[in-house]
Amino acid sequence: MIIDTNAYLSRWPFRRLAGDETIGDFVARLRKHGVGQAWVGSFDALLHRDIGGVNARLAADCKQHGAGLLVPFGAVNPKLPDWQEDLRRCRELYRMSGIRLHPDYHGYTLADPAFGELLRLAAQAGMVVQLAAPNLP
Repeated sequence: MIIDTNAYLSRWPFRRLAGDETIGDFVARLRKHGVGQAWVGSFDALLHRDIGGVNARLAADCKQHGAGLLVPFGAVNPKLPDWQEDLRRCRELYRMSGIRLHPDYHGYTLADPAFGELLRLAAQAGMVVQLAAPNLP
């Protein structure tokens, strides 16, 4: 089975991408290319401060449009207040198996103590942690 570990819903904030019109079109493209599972984040998580709302929409969209195919990976920004609650909701409320972190967009480094705390809590919850960080040294 092909697993796409770098899929996103919503629109890239800076330009249009193929397949960003509807979730149904995106799901059809994945299936056409033989993808059996896609770990999906949301582009909205990059610039929105309401991470809880982003994660709720992501979970609902995955369930409605791609159950079994789309696996939601929520976002957590450890520089925002109450980020621990966002992590808890991802695991307990939305039953997400992982989170996708964006340190470049959220303004922290891997040396930040909050990042270490986030990793510790995610590990305790048994969650996969993905780093979407193109500019790591």
